Amino acid sequence: MLLLIALLTALAVVSLTMLLFQGTGNSAALAQLDDLATLGGGEDTLVRRRRQQRLDRMKSVLQAFGERVESGRKDNSEVRQFLLQAGYVDPNAVAIYWAARVILAMGLVAGTLTLLPLAGFTALQVLMAVVWLGGIGWVGPVFYVRRRLKARQKELQKAMPDMLDMLVVCVEAGLGLNQALVRVADEIDHVSLVMSEQLALVNLEMRAGTPRDEALKNLADRTGLPDMKSLVSMLIQTDRFGTSVADALRVHSDTMRTKRRQRAEEAAAKTTIKLVFPLVLFVFPAMFVVVLGPSVIAIYRMFTHL
Repeated sequence: MLLLIALLTALAVVSLTMLLFQGTGNSAALAQLDDLATLGGGEDTLVRRRRQQRLDRMKSVLQAFGERVESGRKDNSEVRQFLLQAGYVDPNAVAIYWAARVILAMGLVAGTLTLLPLAGFTALQVLMAVVWLGGIGWVGPVFYVRRRLKARQKELQKAMPDMLDMLVVCVEAGLGLNQALVRVADEIDHVSLVMSEQLALVNLEMRAGTPRDEALKNLADRTGLPDMKSLVSMLIQTDRFGTSVADALRVHSDTMRTKRRQRAEEAAAKTTIKLVFPLVLFVFPAMFVVVLGPSVIAIYRMFTHL
């Protein structure tokens, strides 16, 4: 029972951390939606508002704790870039990130030191559990954010050829690059919401007065994709030298589709190697049992009679 309590406590701490990370990325949007929903009234609206207020208070506590940890770190710029590429655009994301790592590690260690001795574990086992669970609590948020980052980059990678095709069509139809980006951001949301969000941010930056080359560089930094960086470099060079944007985009679109086909062919070629281990561990033993099993039984019975 004590071991079950320890596992449930660890699960609760991990779930709370994931909830806070989820709230970090879209807290502003949720607040705006709650403000709009409050105009209509209703009991559900009040419940959502109270839940959002509790989440905001919890985030403020984590932010205050994380700022103390953040002040002693020298890699905050890299962490901010890492969180930005994973989709956490909240200005306080770095502080909440450090607070989540520290609190998760401390919570798991405290739960282990409290519950495992009561369950009858030895001091060596408790020490090993403290080391393992403390390490998991410290690096767990890193793996979670990295998985989210890879998922976003994979979605952007898949949507890039379609985005380029739409951009080529818009530019060849007579739109400027800025208007084409606005149009593509509106039309590509059914293909990739992440791509639509990133292009919309580029448009907002340019409307706010940011130069187009700087806004495109920010797009490459937010995504972290090599293909997006090459696209941004191509657009900046095209704008600088005055060459045709439509021709450059068409060539780049063909290159992106060729790369996507090559990645698919590479993944298909790797499947034969990846199937070796399931075949050896699962399929071949079952086939041997089915094929050789009756013969082995018949031979055994024959020798038994002899």
